[in-house]
Amino acid sequence: MQLVSPSFLVLLIVVPLLIIAGRWLRKEEIVPVVRFSDFRHGFTAGIQQMRRTLSVKALPILRVVRFVVLALLIFTLARPQLSQSRVHNFAEGIDILLVLDISGSMRAEDFEGANRIQVAKLVVNDFLSHRENDRIGLVAFSGESFTLCPLTLDYRALMESLRDVEIGQLEDGTAIGDALATAIYRLRVSESKTKIVILLTDGENNAGTIDPGTATSLAQSFGIKVYTIGMGKEGGARIPYADTTFGKRYHEVLTYLDEDTLKQIANGTGGRYFRATDAQSLKRVYAEIDGFEKTRFKTASSTVYKELAAYFLIPAVLLLGIEVLLGNTVLRKIP
Repeated sequence: MQLVSPSFLVLLIVVPLLIIAGRWLRKEEIVPVVRFSDFRHGFTAGIQQMRRTLSVKALPILRVVRFVVLALLIFTLARPQLSQSRVHNFAEGIDILLVLDISGSMRAEDFEGANRIQVAKLVVNDFLSHRENDRIGLVAFSGESFTLCPLTLDYRALMESLRDVEIGQLEDGTAIGDALATAIYRLRVSESKTKIVILLTDGENNAGTIDPGTATSLAQSFGIKVYTIGMGKEGGARIPYADTTFGKRYHEVLTYLDEDTLKQIANGTGGRYFRATDAQSLKRVYAEIDGFEKTRFKTASSTVYKELAAYFLIPAVLLLGIEVLLGNTVLRKIP
């Protein structure tokens, strides 16, 4: 608690001075003595011998109440206040579009027994669990692209969309340009200061109507940064297929990853290109991107003052009213 006008507290010295003055005046008071035939020791002595009632004993309370009222009024003049410091944190989120390749080559099982799409979904899901205050969306593509989840803060719904995505939902192929253009379309109206696309693919652009160069120029014009990830090992990979006689079988397929195009997209938009050849390296890629693009927080502090004068003034008024009421009723003195 603090006082706006502490100089008024000097008036508190009046309280003890009044107490001392009151006692001195009572001692100097001239007590008249009138003798009557029915009082053996005089009028005053006879009065003193009479029984003191409760009302008479309570008379000093009125003086105490007056001094308390005076002290409360002096504290009211000093304007007591209670200060409270508040710190406000403002989150400046990032808008992120995850672009995931679901073409047929993502069935390749060159990631420690699991296929590429399964590993990618697990790693992306882990990436989502570390984000806060960011709007994130999901675009899937193969021969065409489709927005599975628009920008949202509902990470649970986003994770459900990621879990349900499967190879074969779209026409086969690898339309990198179209996928990037779809993400840009979603981000173009964003008011966020930071707009990010994370594009993961294991192939080359061989489908769609928009070439990657045009999509890169669009990203530049809207201030969108693109991180590209090339997935898969060099030299081909085993892709399973269903055999009606022998069940699940594999055939070796050489998947060509166009790293040059992915590097051009990343470099042209201020992002970076990464290569992931196993599950651990893919996790490190997303962890590194997570470290690059963090939510920014702004801190603003303020002090709020609460006036406490009423807590002294109201009791003073109530006590003054009680003193006046008692002084004119049960504790009334007749001069």
